[in-house]
Amino acid sequence: MLRSLYNRIQRLSARKDAVWWMSAVSFSESSFFPLPPDVMLIPMCLAQPKKLWFYTNICALASLLGGMVGYALGYYLFESVGRLIIDLYNAQESFQRFQDMFAEFGPWFLILKGVTPIPYKLLTITAGFAHLDLTVFILCSIVARFSRFYMIAILMHFYGAQVQAIIEKRLMLVTTVLLIVVVGGLLSFKFI
Repeated sequence: MLRSLYNRIQRLSARKDAVWWMSAVSFSESSFFPLPPDVMLIPMCLAQPKKLWFYTNICALASLLGGMVGYALGYYLFESVGRLIIDLYNAQESFQRFQDMFAEFGPWFLILKGVTPIPYKLLTITAGFAHLDLTVFILCSIVARFSRFYMIAILMHFYGAQVQAIIEKRLMLVTTVLLIVVVGGLLSFKFI
């Protein structure tokens, strides 16, 4: 079943409209959607290595734009929409800790956490709710999101063929490691 899903994602990643789907996932993940864009970015870069930097830039830009929507949800619509999203993820305690961290560390907290696999939407909504200066938010988001996706792109650029061979040979192990990373990221915003 896992092999079938992997092959399907590889085929989807090679489609002409895949960049639009990846953009939509990246945009929505920064404000409300749970699925990270890495699940499309990596297979797309493996399927078409010559478009690696194009895909990476599109993914980061879409994430930045989605982050501004998340910021607006926290700033203008927290009581009606932002709180609903926080409650949906059962992240009330994390939201309070994030507020405290924003108060103490400000933009540095956004940059540091913005490159990790924790759900970026929680940061964007919290930044809006905390009324972090919009220009500072945008600049920090540019640094955080482009850094995050460029790290993936650099690894794909230098080790893409090896990564693909490892994934295809040890698909179950790679899936388990990725799952541990994602779950670890989710737990980090609960306990940090």
